[in-house]
Amino acid sequence: MNKFIDWLNDSFAPAMQKIVDRPWVAAVSSAMQKNLPFILSGSLIFLYGVFRDMFPQLPDLWPLAANTFGLLGLITSFMIANQVMEKLRHSDYSVTAGIVAIAVYYMSTMPTESDGFTMIPAGRFGPTGILVGIIVGIFVSAVFNAIAKLHLFENSSMPDFVANWINNIIPILLSVGTAALVTLWLKFDIFAAILNIFSPIQNMGQTLPGFILIVLIPNFFYSIGVSNWLFTPLTTTIFMAGITANIELAANGMAPINIVTNETVYTAGLITMGGMGATLTLNLMMMFSKSSSLKATGRICILPSIFNINEPIVYGTPIVMNPLLMLPMWINSIVGPTIVWLVMRTGLLNIPAKMIQVGQIPAPASTVMITNDWRGIPVYLVMFVIFFLIWYPFFKVFEKQMILEDAIEAETI
Repeated sequence: MNKFIDWLNDSFAPAMQKIVDRPWVAAVSSAMQKNLPFILSGSLIFLYGVFRDMFPQLPDLWPLAANTFGLLGLITSFMIANQVMEKLRHSDYSVTAGIVAIAVYYMSTMPTESDGFTMIPAGRFGPTGILVGIIVGIFVSAVFNAIAKLHLFENSSMPDFVANWINNIIPILLSVGTAALVTLWLKFDIFAAILNIFSPIQNMGQTLPGFILIVLIPNFFYSIGVSNWLFTPLTTTIFMAGITANIELAANGMAPINIVTNETVYTAGLITMGGMGATLTLNLMMMFSKSSSLKATGRICILPSIFNINEPIVYGTPIVMNPLLMLPMWINSIVGPTIVWLVMRTGLLNIPAKMIQVGQIPAPASTVMITNDWRGIPVYLVMFVIFFLIWYPFFKVFEKQMILEDAIEAETI
């Protein structure tokens, strides 16, 4: 085990961090982070909808969600192109590239004209289009990057503002012209093609093995100190497609079927009880530890843990690169989704059909709210006990080590 941890620390983690830090990868990650306020804005409207169900006299705020969460695909195209230009240090192109990406995305939706009206297939601007937005943003960024690297008219006698116009006009025409050729003249549905190509990945994500991997892989990287934002573009597309379909099914009077959503993983507070890796029970053990340092850390970290924020305990204990505590974190990332999958698939707990991606609501209140099912409370309690039993033996061994270190430190003082 120690050799494995050394390899992770000395070779694997640095190599992965280099990948994460590369401009194109970092740009996609950054763009998805910048999308989060729009997702959360929509989530707040859905959260408001929970109270509106109880008090129907409240005003309908759905148009606010439709113009935030409902434009997520379009927004993603802008964010990707904008952030790639920033990360590649072509900031002069960042806004223009983002706007061009919006134009290309719009064309990819295959709008049609009829009697002076433009018609677009329902839902193509929303979360279903996140993956399309990523591809479109990357395409436009590649065109702008290629032109920027040519340094056209750099040493010419042409006025700077004229050279700047030309340097923007060329990638604009290339990007929009290519989209026009494909969508308007060849009548090729880019939007549908991209979704079809990646549908096997999304379908795999809605299986139990896919569910486990979606939880386990980001947790594994989190435990070695590598940002889990690396996987956000993939997980977001799977989560959003799942919850959007569930919402539509519920609106049509049918039962939701997609378990693998952000709501199931994060908002419900079951898999991420106290944060990624289900660290709440570990935090509670630390609060009553015989080690003074662990006790102090546990008491400092308990409030964030209640709200499912565990960076303080993950980095403060630390769990990161700690063989004794990394392993139970990985085990929880397998056990947690497996239990949730089984209880939801067998009908012992409702599958979420509300888009509420506010993961800082304490459970089990969030569990009941997101599933609309009081059975979430006993499920939460059972999982609490299971996570406690998983953490306990590893914690006790680690506690002994820390008691010894506390004693040595006290002697030196």
